Amino acid sequence: MQINASQFPLVWMRFNAPGTDPEASPFAEFEALLARKETFVLLNDEGLEKGDHEHSPEEKKQTSLWMKRHKSELKAFVKAAIYIEPNIAKRMATKAFASVYEKFWGYPMLMVATKDDALTLAQQFLSNEQVDARAR
Repeated sequence: MQINASQFPLVWMRFNAPGTDPEASPFAEFEALLARKETFVLLNDEGLEKGDHEHSPEEKKQTSLWMKRHKSELKAFVKAAIYIEPNIAKRMATKAFASVYEKFWGYPMLMVATKDDALTLAQQFLSNEQVDARAR
């Protein structure tokens, strides 16, 4: 997983790219973001295609444990995860999953068609405008 926070509070995540330090925990960079104690939005432009890596049961367990340890910080500082997916059928197919995602991570998962849509929506979240996550 690669995290690019050079445009903070817009944080680009790529799940199909290696992190800057392959020996470090995949969550180390995420923890550094949370340690800033500032709100931000996660963005991803990889679409919804599965990556080459299927998570093992142990990786899923570690992710779940990490999330539980950081649940309050995630809810406080991550305003949303916005995924860019041009295919309307794929975007529509994720609507049911989005509510499960939000319950697990503590912040909404939104799907948009373009990078411009993603950036507009991210700015709405960051400016504290009321955003109806289910309307997307």
